[in-house]
Amino acid sequence: MAKSVDEFNKKRLRSSNITVVISIALVLFLLGLMGLILINAQKYSDYIKEQLVVNAYFDENYDAKDSVKIAKFEEETLKKVQTLAPVKKATYISRAAAAIEAKKSMGIDSDALFEENIFPSSIEIALKPEYVDPAKIDAAIKIIKSVPGVVDVKNDSTLMVDVYNNLSRILKWIFGFSLLFLVLAVVLINNSIRLKIFSKRFIIKTMQLVGAKRRFILKPFIIEAVILGAIGSFIGLAALCGVWYYFTSQIGSSFVQDNQQYFWLILLVLGVGVLITVLSTIIATWRFLKSNVDDLYYS
Repeated sequence: MAKSVDEFNKKRLRSSNITVVISIALVLFLLGLMGLILINAQKYSDYIKEQLVVNAYFDENYDAKDSVKIAKFEEETLKKVQTLAPVKKATYISRAAAAIEAKKSMGIDSDALFEENIFPSSIEIALKPEYVDPAKIDAAIKIIKSVPGVVDVKNDSTLMVDVYNNLSRILKWIFGFSLLFLVLAVVLINNSIRLKIFSKRFIIKTMQLVGAKRRFILKPFIIEAVILGAIGSFIGLAALCGVWYYFTSQIGSSFVQDNQQYFWLILLVLGVGVLITVLSTIIATWRFLKSNVDDLYYS
């Protein structure tokens, strides 16, 4: 009879542990997925911002005999622009290249309509993402204008402001959902742990009544919480990696190439899983350690 009771208790304990691990894995899978989306959304946002360029123009009036001198001067100006704090990338566009681009944009194949050198040479500048902010872009343009040789800087400020505001709005929503999933992770894991500890409330109180210290009672529960949290985190991360690998292979893009960000995300998910599990275990166990025997029947 005693053997059957022990077997029943072991099965119930295994079932409880499996339920907790699955709960942790599912919640952390969703949390990690939101983390991946947030990381890639931020990088994609920065990529789009870098496509919003400003054009710095050189003086178009100069004597043809000074072309070599002017070319050297423009090369030096390009190097100066590339070193400016707001500049992510600077590309030199010669007069000939500007003419070719103008023909393409107007759908013209013939050279008869205008001369090749009517367009000034320029520098196409991609600003760093933080300088695309409407509050900073004017200061960035002023810095570029201060470079000797640059006579004018033009940008589509309306387009930049619209794109920046839309991207910022999207990132705020994604960040908000990520925080929501973090709160849900805490609540759901905490509830799973509380149910598990609740099933052991009589064991906890019995150990306390026979003279066991609170630290001694807490220790095995904390160790078990660390193990369950780690197992649940690894399962959740394995599922996340599998789903993300399948998704990126299907669309043919791996998105963010910075493995360091993925590494920190893995550590975050693992840390959240173990930390919440341990804290929930301590809080739930401490509650029964402080309660009376009679309260165990009504908790």
